[in-house]
Amino acid sequence: MLNGFATLNFYADDLQAASAWYADLLGIEPYFQRPGYVEFRVGPYEHEFGIIDARFRPDAGAQPGGAVLYWQVDDVEATFARLQEKGAVVFQPVTARGEGFVTASVIDPFGNVLGVMENRHFTDMLAAHTP
Repeated sequence: MLNGFATLNFYADDLQAASAWYADLLGIEPYFQRPGYVEFRVGPYEHEFGIIDARFRPDAGAQPGGAVLYWQVDDVEATFARLQEKGAVVFQPVTARGEGFVTASVIDPFGNVLGVMENRHFTDMLAAHTP
């Protein structure tokens, strides 16, 4: 059901400063930017690392962590429903993030945030590396 990591997102109160700090740390500039969001592709598999303006942080009381790691899945809505059937609680509903990118997240029964995602980049990379 969980196919692999898709995107890691952090939140920052000062997106510009965070973007510059990570660009310096990683030695690369973000490949994608839009108001409130920047994204880097990191490493040989071009894993996605995004930074989101903290004003877009979901309001769920005390957030159980500073980052949401999204697992690539074939069907976000079906997986989201199954996670809830297994006792997980909605953290972020199913949300289209752009063509080919859909996310959702839950808090598992142990208090951890579990993100799931349909990620076009992940499936494109998988296809490119599959004989």
